[in-house]
Amino acid sequence: MKHMSLREIAAACNGVYHGDPSKAGREVSNVVIDSRKAGADSLFIAIKGARVDGHSFIPQVMEKGALCAVSEQDLGDTDYPYIRVESCEQALKDIAEHYRRSLDVKVVGISGSVGKTSTKEMIASVLSQKYNVLKTEGNFNNEIGLPLTVFNLREEHEVAVLEMGISNFGEMTRLAKIARPDICVITNIGVAHMENLGSRDGILKAKTEMLDYMDPDGVIILNGDDDKLRGFTPQNGIAPVYFGLDAALPYHAEQIESRGLRGTDAVFVTPSSSFSAHISIPGSHMVHNALAGIAVGYALGMNDGEIARGIEANVPIAGRNNLISGAHYTIIDDCYNANPASMKSSLDVLACADTRTVAILGDMFELGVKEKEMHYDTGIHAAEAGINVLICIGELSGEIARGAADACKADGQDMIIRHYASKADFFKEMPEILEENDTILVKASHSMEFPEIVDRLKQ
Repeated sequence: MKHMSLREIAAACNGVYHGDPSKAGREVSNVVIDSRKAGADSLFIAIKGARVDGHSFIPQVMEKGALCAVSEQDLGDTDYPYIRVESCEQALKDIAEHYRRSLDVKVVGISGSVGKTSTKEMIASVLSQKYNVLKTEGNFNNEIGLPLTVFNLREEHEVAVLEMGISNFGEMTRLAKIARPDICVITNIGVAHMENLGSRDGILKAKTEMLDYMDPDGVIILNGDDDKLRGFTPQNGIAPVYFGLDAALPYHAEQIESRGLRGTDAVFVTPSSSFSAHISIPGSHMVHNALAGIAVGYALGMNDGEIARGIEANVPIAGRNNLISGAHYTIIDDCYNANPASMKSSLDVLACADTRTVAILGDMFELGVKEKEMHYDTGIHAAEAGINVLICIGELSGEIARGAADACKADGQDMIIRHYASKADFFKEMPEILEENDTILVKASHSMEFPEIVDRLKQ
């Protein structure tokens, strides 16, 4: 990371430096909260987790060559320096904010109810055709993960593409204060986290907190096909740039041709041009992701050729519509997370397969008081999409099975529907249910731990 001394770090987090005064000017090599990742000259921040307290690892980390620890506890007389703070979690954020403001880097902040990660991947793929890009990895999009991503920025990076995920009011403000985005992208306003945010208007309010700390000369890029975003007027006076399928929008797509599980071809229209590109990841939602990437690319001075190459270079990541050709089945691994909109979108992707289709679906969480209704409606959608076999796992997923069964009964449709209380129950009957060459979608909320099912299917 770029030069940052212990004295500077202590000031940034309102901490008190303890130790040899001659070491206060020394610079850290990196910032870690995982003792296993500490090395020479690391700064170790002792976060208290749900299961372990980082303070217990401080001696071990210092023996490995770390330069300094950040601690909420008085460590007494030590032969290594430490910075005493009131809250290590707050110190992590304060230091990351200070570090971000010291860097000459453009930041693209991405939020939304659905599609944040796939949009982030598309935007990073586009920008990588011209710039040295750092992007959020994995699920490092919250108040712990975002600061750690910021600490990975180096002097050679020109753009950071940061995913920003929230579940309650105020979180986005704290994330934006760290990220200080130059470009803000919001994919949509759906129904995720209704339990805390109450309504789609509440979700809009929470997501648009991102704008509170953006560059006043920056760019706001919104999905113009979303009814909540299309009429949104930012209080900071920046006029949004819109993308979508509506031909009236400045960035839109025409001549969209689905290639099934092989992706989509489209002509993309910008305010000054049009060009063709192939999206290799299946799903109609990927057209919106590409349009977001185009709008960001234009905001950062890229040309059509560079942007088209970036769109075509974008490939799936594990757990996100990742198409796996197994020994016996074709697997659509989309099990990283789920909400009703993304679940329905994935069912539509599955329906494009030219073999027997199987959907293995699990519970979706944090949907609020209408969670059963939303699961039931997802089951109806599975039936309407023409899925051949529906396997539901978990308590709430019983409503998915019920919705599909009711829809099939009403339409006289033939569909195999099974509901299991647990993955273990499903595994017992899996060989009898699945057939050679099935195309299988696997999707549920993250805590359902459905990657285990993907692994079983690959075997």
